[in-house]
Amino acid sequence: MTDAAPSPVLQLRVVVEAADYDQAVAFFRDSLGLPEYLSFAEGGDERVVILDAGRATLEIANPVHKEAIDRVEAGGAESPHIRLAFEVTDTEGMTRRLEGAGGRVIAEPVVTPWQSLNSRLGAPAGVQVTLFQELLESGERAVLDGFSSETERREGGHRPSERPPATG
Repeated sequence: MTDAAPSPVLQLRVVVEAADYDQAVAFFRDSLGLPEYLSFAEGGDERVVILDAGRATLEIANPVHKEAIDRVEAGGAESPHIRLAFEVTDTEGMTRRLEGAGGRVIAEPVVTPWQSLNSRLGAPAGVQVTLFQELLESGERAVLDGFSSETERREGGHRPSERPPATG
């Protein structure tokens, strides 16, 4: 994490077109437990609901890392270009709950090298979902091998406290 200025972006909103709107709402709102924030309908069959998913982040992975995630999290089952990941308090319990609500389990919960418990499901509207439960606090995870910022990587892969002394 960096001490950067506040972001001018206030919200990330992922928009999913669902042919079976009611099934998708029931899965994400009623089974996953995302509370309804707003809903609109201008008439006819036109409907939209905005569900509150808590804090949002945008994870950008290069193709090699995406393949690594697929290997660790789903036994190599390839994920689509975009996949939704939800941090939950109980990956095992939520996996069973969503399976009971019509989710298709792609991969059972597994502990990842980055110390989270992840499962993968197929959800309504053609969406693939990862459920993850952090097993370590972010400060504990940040000191594990492989964790650094892009700035640290560009500057030689060392965290500020680990940088070799300047020479010259």
